[in-house]
Amino acid sequence: MVVCGDDGLAHRLAAELRVVYGEQVTLVVPPDVRTARPPVVGRARAASAALLDRVVSAAVGRPNGNGANGGPGPVSSEGPRGERVLEAVEATEAVLAEAGVERAAALALVYDDDETNIRAALTARRLNPRLRLVLRLYNRRLGQHIEELLDQAAALAVGDTDGGGGDTSTTVLSDADTAAPALAATALAGTGKVIQTDGLVLRAVDLPPGALARQDADQGLCTLALFSANNSGPELLEGAGEQGPRLLPDDAEVRAAGERGVMVLEQVSSSAAASQDRRRVGGGLGVAPLLASLFSRRLRWSLAGVVGCVVALAVALSVVTGIHPVRAFYYTLLDLFAIDDPAIGQSLGRQILQLLSGLMGLLLLPVLLAAVLEALGTFRTASTLRKPPRGLSGHVVLLGLGKIGTRVLTRLRELHVPVVCVESDPDARGLAVARRLRVPVVLGDVTQEGVLEAAKIHRAQALLAVTSADTTNLEAVLYARAVRPDLKAVLRLYDDDFATAVYRTLRAAHPHAVTRSRSVSYLAAPSFAGAMLGREILGAIPVERKVLLVAVVEVGGHPQLEGRTVEGAFRAGAWRVLALEGRQGVAGDYLLRGGDRVVVAATRWGLAELSGRRVPPTHPPDSLG
Repeated sequence: MVVCGDDGLAHRLAAELRVVYGEQVTLVVPPDVRTARPPVVGRARAASAALLDRVVSAAVGRPNGNGANGGPGPVSSEGPRGERVLEAVEATEAVLAEAGVERAAALALVYDDDETNIRAALTARRLNPRLRLVLRLYNRRLGQHIEELLDQAAALAVGDTDGGGGDTSTTVLSDADTAAPALAATALAGTGKVIQTDGLVLRAVDLPPGALARQDADQGLCTLALFSANNSGPELLEGAGEQGPRLLPDDAEVRAAGERGVMVLEQVSSSAAASQDRRRVGGGLGVAPLLASLFSRRLRWSLAGVVGCVVALAVALSVVTGIHPVRAFYYTLLDLFAIDDPAIGQSLGRQILQLLSGLMGLLLLPVLLAAVLEALGTFRTASTLRKPPRGLSGHVVLLGLGKIGTRVLTRLRELHVPVVCVESDPDARGLAVARRLRVPVVLGDVTQEGVLEAAKIHRAQALLAVTSADTTNLEAVLYARAVRPDLKAVLRLYDDDFATAVYRTLRAAHPHAVTRSRSVSYLAAPSFAGAMLGREILGAIPVERKVLLVAVVEVGGHPQLEGRTVEGAFRAGAWRVLALEGRQGVAGDYLLRGGDRVVVAATRWGLAELSGRRVPPTHPPDSLG
């Protein structure tokens, strides 16, 4: 396996392949350790090894990073987990050849830049048409086209040589798309984790402690995880023995769960039904959403008040004069616009109602003028960023509108959650999305005083800090907790040791507040690793400091599944069959056949065992380390 990248995802992916699946890995990273930093475990050793290699090279006169023509070339060393590490600025043809792409089974290109990944993929496909490619691309539409192009090129090249054969698939993934649903669900209480595949939508929800003990509670289709024993909301760190979370427990463990919180599979439905539900909830382009987008709430209430008064006057006129209600409404409108004849010689009640209608007409003029001005202002400011409204409350403050923040913002708006964004870069890629979704944005450095206050942090329900800088995220959470100690906070942190220290400190300082930390690279790495091994990973569900994978597996060739019933194929702590692909429900006594494709929930080590890889007899902790 060859992994090329320039950030934490490359190191996470290499560790996943090496430690979990037992693969031989060659890692290609830039020589600057500040750009591509390995995981905390072994980082100092890796830096020391790289420095020692340079010193020895200079002492013996061996070329260090220079090719035969004096240009930059790859420098080879051994990583902290036993993988081979090549230091190269870019994955050129020479670097890929040195990494052994011509003999590799799979190549993952996980550079942060889409163009760099596409260029390297085209080169690698030319060097080895049989190579399984996994690309990290943020642009979804471009990714679909590139995937088709590379698959066609591989098919032609393999067909020209020996008539085909081998796995030459190309898979395009996005770490932002993988992590965004989990980050959004973590920030919202009661929000389920939704995994979607061809024809099926699976929804997992968290139940409070003691929910399984209540007879009237909805216990879901099956239990996916047990939370820590004293986890009443915030996550508990590992190392607590039996108090830690348990993935895919058996029935005996579920019955003995007591007051532990649980995650259950609540629903398995067809994607068509889910789309109809979303359209029903979200609504179309109706009159109410259109008015809400054009006019402020105060103006809408004013218009509603005027309409109510007109209706009341029409009813009163019908009662006083005895005419038909429709005719009375017509006369009221004529009086309202001052185009009816004076009610001279008519009853006193009719004259009073005409005067009141004229007064309402005078009051209607400024309201109509305000509506015109607001509508013009809405169209004029459609290309500008909105400011947070004065009465906003119960919203989510989203810090950072980079790749991850943009996907999280889109997910939150799909759930109809009010959001206020904070971004320091006026050219951030997510500002265009926020403008299109009409989401309020505060431009400013979150480390400066007054920025979070402008985002109404004191009335928010949660803070989601997803910038690429750990210290910025931490500083934002600390400042927000100083303003509101009970605020729910979700941090995007890369270093697991750093996340552990931050969690312990925040939990001790604010024991009644919810604090969560999530690593984007850790949530995305299993999906990329599974794709390199030919697995289709649908998503990753975080369970405190662990992760549960949802994947599609072909039953044929897997003795752990083939010839067994759905219930009999379940292995506690490893995997569980959730559904048959394309079918809404499946009975527990259904016999799995070789041609079936099943959707399974599995731990990282359980999926490795299903893949036929070497797995230790006792699985190491399936945690974020």
